[in-house]
Amino acid sequence: MNLNLDIFKIKSNNVVPKKGRILIAEPFLPGSYFNRSIVYIVEHNANGTVGFILNKPVDFQVKDFQNEFPTYEDKIYIGGPVSIESLYYIHSFGRNIEGSIHIQDNLYWGGNFEQIKSMINDQIPLLNQIRFFLGYSGWDKEQLKEELNEDSWLVADIAPELVLSHDKELWSEMVKEQGGKYKLWQNFPENPSMN
Repeated sequence: MNLNLDIFKIKSNNVVPKKGRILIAEPFLPGSYFNRSIVYIVEHNANGTVGFILNKPVDFQVKDFQNEFPTYEDKIYIGGPVSIESLYYIHSFGRNIEGSIHIQDNLYWGGNFEQIKSMINDQIPLLNQIRFFLGYSGWDKEQLKEELNEDSWLVADIAPELVLSHDKELWSEMVKEQGGKYKLWQNFPENPSMN
């Protein structure tokens, strides 16, 4: 019996990586960081790519990593394997946070950390307006291209509101949204040998 493994061949339909798009991990991409991950691209240029994993929360709060940080109850996420000891954030406060870098629509990353702390101290509601990450995902200039050629990632667009939504089923939902054969990816077990 011949198996049709074309289901794992990724056809990007000319959707290329760029700032504001996502990388959807193929179902069996190994490694604890990228297994069934959604990586939001915040920078993509001739020197490389930077992004943050949107669907890997950890059981810590920001104050566990920043002693002087005010009480803030929201989740923190693993952004990727690079600089895992550093804190990063994506937000929708725009230029109100000095030094923020525009990604797309009303989404920005980074900026003045003291201003973020002041907003929390002033009890400004931040739910679905900011996400904190430990570390980031990074690729050198040819590295991501090689991984795309190896069918490791599907490049897709994402609605900006989903980036800050804390949706724990984001991988399955984004795979389903791609339609066609990609919908079937969600039916595969994470570890085929456990099936």
